Amino acid sequence: MTTAMKEGFIENSNGNKIHMEQYTRLNEQEMATVLQQFDIAPVTSFKLLDGGYENTNYLVKSESKKYILCICEQKSEQEAEELAHLLNYLEAKKFNTSKIIPATNGELTIIWKEKPVMLRSFIEGEVIKDLSPHLLNLIGKEVAKLHQIKAPEYLPKQLNFGIEQFANVKKYAANSEFDGWLEKVMKYMSPYLALDLPQSLIHSDVFWDNVIISEDESNASIMDFEDSTNYYRVFDLGMSIIGTCADGVIINLEKVKHFLNGYQSQTQLTSDEINSLKAFTIYAGASMTYWRHQNFNYVKPDPKMSAHYLGLKVLVDYVFELDDDCFVKLMKNN
Repeated sequence: MTTAMKEGFIENSNGNKIHMEQYTRLNEQEMATVLQQFDIAPVTSFKLLDGGYENTNYLVKSESKKYILCICEQKSEQEAEELAHLLNYLEAKKFNTSKIIPATNGELTIIWKEKPVMLRSFIEGEVIKDLSPHLLNLIGKEVAKLHQIKAPEYLPKQLNFGIEQFANVKKYAANSEFDGWLEKVMKYMSPYLALDLPQSLIHSDVFWDNVIISEDESNASIMDFEDSTNYYRVFDLGMSIIGTCADGVIINLEKVKHFLNGYQSQTQLTSDEINSLKAFTIYAGASMTYWRHQNFNYVKPDPKMSAHYLGLKVLVDYVFELDDDCFVKLMKNN
């Protein structure tokens, strides 16, 4: 069993594991002070979890239940509130993800030493990197269910790492090879972004390590709605393909077929979306590649992670080389 959290490392472009820093450490007295603001049974133990880049997370156990205490290291109070409200909203819509445990005063978040804190239910299960056809089908169904939930008004309508942000690379790497690569992506995407494609509540980061699989493999719980937006649903499909259907340096089209089968069993894509799926897979992969490049080369420079973006860039370049109708053919053959 895992903890419904990402492991405490990420892999650099060479496949080496780099440990991720944790920020806030609570002693027993501090933990008691924080938890007394929630109406939960007496706590029997707590443990700092390796994991999130933007949050510090603790596994908290009582005699009968488990929780995740999340300290938001990089979010404003408003951003944390909006995330908590989104999780509460998803619970009301019966979407399968972690649930917010309100504080005794009814608030969804509290403040600890000027940082937003939320308590969430713990989901038993495991994180699986090499997903079977059955599990890919399940994940596709869950993404489709998410897209059928009306997006709340407070969700942003642009991505934090979307194409509108790509020009920021010129602040620190103008005229570089990577700058030229992003310009190639933007030029390629231009006609597709001009289409009137359906938008919805999207997750925007459905990677294999953001999905918790139940022990009997009957349920897939999508976690970490940190980057949710009201945006093109085909972007979410593209990101899911990058995040769940990669085999090393290629995208496994057989895996893509099972994922899309699951999705289309719950809702149908338009013809424009199907014809745009290759482009939005490129866009989604490029957006995450851009985030890694900027974060580790400019925002928080880290020589050990400066080339981390290359692991995703190679996948995007692979998709570029596929036939333009590669995903169209997949769906016609189903």
